Amino acid sequence: MSVQLDDRWQLRAACRGPNQVIFFPPSQLERRSDKRRREQRAKEICSTCSVQTDCLGYALDIREQHGIWGGSTENERRERLNASNN
Repeated sequence: MSVQLDDRWQLRAACRGPNQVIFFPPSQLERRSDKRRREQRAKEICSTCSVQTDCLGYALDIREQHGIWGGSTENERRERLNASNN
């Protein structure tokens, strides 16, 4: 069964454009401090985004395992899903 999601909100996302690379880890290993800075910068951009709630909802719905979505990291989304399942 295929889930149909309305993803038009993505066209208005603040992460679109040249900064989108900071929302996902690089292909090579990154230092923990670099990762924290990258994630913090991504979260700052998310905090100004008009579709942050839609983005987070989408990431939770599809169980997105990578990147910053809706101002949350993979671990934060996993914790949120686990808490809602208990």
